[in-house]
Amino acid sequence: MNYEGKILSSPRLDFANVLIRPQKSDLTSRSQVNLDVEYKFKYAKQQWKGTPIIAANMDCIGTFEIYERLSQYNIITALHKFYTPEEYAEFNKKTPLNPDLFMVSIGKSDKSIDYLKAVQEVVDFKWICIDIANGYISSYPEYCKTIRDAFPDKIIIAGNVVTPEAVKDLVINGMVDIVKVGIGPGSACTTRIKTGVGMPQLSAIMECSYSAEEIGAHIIGDGGITCPGDLSKAFSGGAHFVMMGGV
Repeated sequence: MNYEGKILSSPRLDFANVLIRPQKSDLTSRSQVNLDVEYKFKYAKQQWKGTPIIAANMDCIGTFEIYERLSQYNIITALHKFYTPEEYAEFNKKTPLNPDLFMVSIGKSDKSIDYLKAVQEVVDFKWICIDIANGYISSYPEYCKTIRDAFPDKIIIAGNVVTPEAVKDLVINGMVDIVKVGIGPGSACTTRIKTGVGMPQLSAIMECSYSAEEIGAHIIGDGGITCPGDLSKAFSGGAHFVMMGGV
């Protein structure tokens, strides 16, 4: 790679920069396409099968109401981190939560383990989403590992990062199963505007998915989806899951 100072000068791609070149197919109709995939994970003693699309854990998106709709299609909702254990219990009594189709979200806090244990007392769950804006904080992998130590059987997601080195750091040192990839591509995110930090999302997915697969992990392409075609490009670029919010 060619660096000029700290600027990576070789070109990187966003969804708008590419199209998928058509190829001959054995399918004769779109109705023959099966959207389900099945994954095993590097650390978690879990398997999962479903449609690998995730509703983002934004407070206006990752809601119980969205879960009710999307779970009908085997799509995951990353529930936002502001729900209390009592709210989980109340909703679960009314509409039993399917542990395959929702994530419990946390930030980077000393209270996270207690919160997760309180939620676990009222509802069964498989997924933990550790969500912070800057996945490059030096103490972050160690924090992720404390969550793994406390919940060894859960599927653990951490992010956000956009570089292969950071993916390997979180997987190897943080013992996470899935790394969330994307800094600044989302419609509600102002990181790129305010800080100049980020990475074109398609190239981030391509580089990070290759790095993850080398060590038996997975990635989520998080953000930048403006239309169904962008989903196709994200999966073609190597994303194992795609997370969406504004769209």
